[in-house]
Amino acid sequence: MNGFVVGSWAPLVPELAERHGLSESALGLLILTLGLGSILIMPLSGALIARIGALPVLRVTCLLCAVALLPVALAPAVPVLVGVLFVFGGIIGSMDIAMNANAVVVEKRLKKAIMSSCHGFWSVGGLIGAASGGVLIDRFGSSVQVALVSAIALVVAVSFLTRLAPDMPLAADAKPRFRLTLAPMPYVVGLVALFSMVPEGAILDWGALYLRQELGADVTLSGLAFGAVAATMAVMRFAGDAVRQKFGAVTTMRYSAVVAAVGLLLAATASGPTMAIAGFALSGIGIANLVPVALSAAGNLPDLPPGVGISIATSMGYSGILLAPALIGFIAEYQGFSVAFMGLAGLFIVVLGLSSVARHADLSEVAEAPFAGG
Repeated sequence: MNGFVVGSWAPLVPELAERHGLSESALGLLILTLGLGSILIMPLSGALIARIGALPVLRVTCLLCAVALLPVALAPAVPVLVGVLFVFGGIIGSMDIAMNANAVVVEKRLKKAIMSSCHGFWSVGGLIGAASGGVLIDRFGSSVQVALVSAIALVVAVSFLTRLAPDMPLAADAKPRFRLTLAPMPYVVGLVALFSMVPEGAILDWGALYLRQELGADVTLSGLAFGAVAATMAVMRFAGDAVRQKFGAVTTMRYSAVVAAVGLLLAATASGPTMAIAGFALSGIGIANLVPVALSAAGNLPDLPPGVGISIATSMGYSGILLAPALIGFIAEYQGFSVAFMGLAGLFIVVLGLSSVARHADLSEVAEAPFAGG
């Protein structure tokens, strides 16, 4: 459901730019507010999760997320749009932390990797939202699109809220509290999450505009920029848990980083929409398991509650999404999106260099530890 809402945002971006008369740089600054909402509100969500557990936070943010896209599409002016995008980013980011903390709980209960499959379902939702969004906007307009998205998301949320896994019980002497740590490992894992999430977010925010403005795609075809990524990510994420358990998290991360870089370079140097979509699809194969492995590692770091590790890693990842849209917008306005996407491919080389931190995601090395939640 979360992926469906976020995927539905992607084809809405060109529509908002046209309606409000925004240049690439102005649109980048506008999208900046979405990342700002995420990065400022996520630490508060992490604190709340550490105190009361992931489940209550997940239930509330799930309901809010279902209807969060409505005010974005219906905002009458840019100042209003800034405010609602800030709130939208905060809701998405808070639900992100709660979902991943809950997934770590499920992994520990089952004693098997399931994080990639959870992200696979997110990608399925993203694919449906992105692929259908362009068609709906083209035929009925953005108001009808977001109304349908909200109605479907709300039905899904209400149907499954009571079926979520309960938090792990606290140890008798545990005192639930949130605190940042000075240990370097959570921040190294966070850097991997950062450099893995920025290119994915760039395709989400700018892929459709790149296809339309520089490669001449129509509205429906441009929605497939993120749709292609979501499709290949979904397939690879459902396979990712088995791959990770067979080859190990470190090897999985290394090969994934190489494939992601090659795919993004192909998209950046494409001569037409079809080639660019193929490049984005290839990059999705690589991106697919980078974030799940990083977040699983963050949630299983020694001597650190899962909510804290995931909050640090996710916050760092979103901090890149906070800065990247404006930077990419400025680069695109003066140099073109092709140059911007080539630069983003270089981030995966850094991920390749830091891939050894993924060893903490291997469940054979994870000691049983209580979750700091209700």
